[in-house]
Parts: sequence; C-alpha cells; structure tokens
Amino acid sequence: MPPRRKMFQIFRKFWRTALLVIVMAMPLTAQELRVAQFVSGATASLSRNYPTALPSLLAAAREATGLPFAAEPILLATFTDPRLRSCPFLYMNWDDRKDWANLPDAEAEALRQYLRGGGLAMVDAGISASFLRTVPGQSQHHSFAEWEAQPEVRDFFARVLPGTPFTPLRRDDPLFRNCFEGLPDATLLPETVRVYAQEEKWPSGTYSAVAIRLQGRLAVLCVPVIAMGWGRSVRGWETTIRFRALEGTTGLGEMLETAPYSGPRFEVTREDGGKDAVYCQGDALPAWAQDPAGAWRVFRYYDSRQISDFTHVFYTRLGINILVTALLGD
Repeated sequence: MPPRRKMFQIFRKFWRTALLVIVMAMPLTAQELRVAQFVSGATASLSRNYPTALPSLLAAAREATGLPFAAEPILLATFTDPRLRSCPFLYMNWDDRKDWANLPDAEAEALRQYLRGGGLAMVDAGISASFLRTVPGQSQHHSFAEWEAQPEVRDFFARVLPGTPFTPLRRDDPLFRNCFEGLPDATLLPETVRVYAQEEKWPSGTYSAVAIRLQGRLAVLCVPVIAMGWGRSVRGWETTIRFRALEGTTGLGEMLETAPYSGPRFEVTREDGGKDAVYCQGDALPAWAQDPAGAWRVFRYYDSRQISDFTHVFYTRLGINILVTALLGD
C-alpha cells in the first residue's frame, strides 16, 4: 500500500474517533448534530432550490461517518434566530434570496458573531461565470468553474467581515481529503470524460472554491452550485447532471479563431490567475475556449446514467467533507 494512502487511512480513523469524542462531550440534549439553512421568509421551504438536497446529504453523512446528524436542517429566515448558535454549519443558496443587500445591520452583526464564534457558512451558487449573471436562473443549472466569488457575494461579506477578502482555496486544502480523498471510481465513464474529470475538471477530487479564513480557520466557503448533486428520493437522484468537457483536435485553432458566435465572450479566472476566453452561443451556452497559452478547444456535452451517478457521488462526498470541516473547525 502506498505510504500516502496508508497515512490517509490512519488519519481517517483518527478524525472519526475525535469527532465521536466531541459529540459524546456535548450535553445529552444536544448530541444530535444540527445544521442550518438560510431561507427567505416563512414559506421559503416550499420554493427553495433543491429542497431534498440537505436532508439527502445529512443521511449520507450519517452513513459515512456514523455521527448523529439530524435528518432535516433548521430553516432560518434571519441570522438573529438564536437557533443558529447551536449549528456548526450554515448552508445558503445564494439564489434562494433576493434581499442580500438590504439585510438590516442586526442581521449582519449576528452573522459576524456566528462566523467569529466558530461557525462555517457555505454559499452555494456563490461562484458563477460572468455571462451567467445576466441570464436569470442559469447559474443554478449551468455553473462554470471560476476562482472568484460573484460580485454581490463579495460585497455582502465585505460588509459582514470587513478587511477579510475571499481567496482561492488551494487544491491541497485539507477540506478535499478530511473524509474522502480523490474521485469516486471512474472506470464506467467514457474515456474522454474520465480523463477530463481526473486531470482538469476535478483533479484529485478537488473543486473550484474561494474562502474566507479567520485565524486560520475556514469560516466562509463559496462554490459553484453543488446541492444539485445531493438530492435523493425513493426514485433515486432528483437531478440528472450533464457533463461538460473541453476537447481539442489538430487544426481547431485555425477554424475557431474566426468562427462566428451569437452569445457573449467572457473571461474566466483560473487557479493560477490566468484567464480563459470563453465564447458562447445563444444566451449562456459555452461553445469553445482559448486558454492563456493560445490553445483552442470546444465544449462537448455528455449525458448518461453512469455520468450522472458518478457526478452525484462526487458532489455528495464533497458535501460530507464540508460538514466534517465544520465540525473539526479546520
């Protein structure tokens, strides 16, 4: 067995034991681990995006870790709700609310105290490509990985935590290996999809994310939408996920350099700070891209049961890693 894999297995046993000790040290009335979800008003539970997402993730986390996660999240319409203080993890889908800029000062102060007191807030759909921001609703269905938070997300947290900007989450961050490490078994994927997933889209099981850290601890995490990969029912996965891959061939650059396109051209920030130029057809359909080195590739879309299952498992494993990070306070 490779030394790194052996060390990971030892560490995995250690964190499970440590979490169980933490839970057992809690008062008996509080041994059920609760998470919170920020919604918009009393009826938001009926209209929020992916309503089965968190319950499904919590069930998967109970099975994977053995920890007593509650079956349902606590739905909060305000950050001043005292129940927030009992939840180490707060989930927010940015597109579930429209009033972020108008939240009262008391709300901002309550969230500030929650984050400084050890809470972790995850903002789903907090990263989306610039062209998606002009097309209502597209960010939920057509996310494109970038390494910058949406401007509205950035402005909101500049108010909550002044002087603590978002920074890209490095691919070697502990979040990507504290419970699950790497990608699920990809042997059933088509070769093109498998190679792109393993080497470019989600290398080593990592994901595009930006974060705010307070005294070294992860306090705010922003990602492209991943809750679409959590929801399950008796029928199976709630959402079918298509896979988008970039592919190239000899002579493609000569053709695409002058090819017509009907949508916007936009730039995507890479992990290394470089910019990909992405060309769209229609309102919000990426068609081809040119990387900073000048290479051209086209987007291909794949749809199959194997691809959807693989992606759902990956997103669920990533979600469990995030929950574990909230408990460990990393």
